[in-house]
Amino acid sequence: MMVNPELLEILRCPACVREKEGLLDYYKESWLICRDCGRKYPIVEDIPVMLIEEGDKWIHTATEALPVPPPPME
Repeated sequence: MMVNPELLEILRCPACVREKEGLLDYYKESWLICRDCGRKYPIVEDIPVMLIEEGDKWIHTATEALPVPPPPME
């Protein structure tokens, strides 16, 4: 299973959407990466976790170094 393509089309980075486009790239069916700020939002059990705090945790992690699948939420 994977994230609904229609959902992916409308999701935007919550940190950027008011001032920029906040477009997201879908990475390895496990992450959504903001093109503007670089925040990385994990997809856990096919549900995008679109919390700014969660995106902040991974902002300095290189895309290639992101764990696939993402670690479970605490």
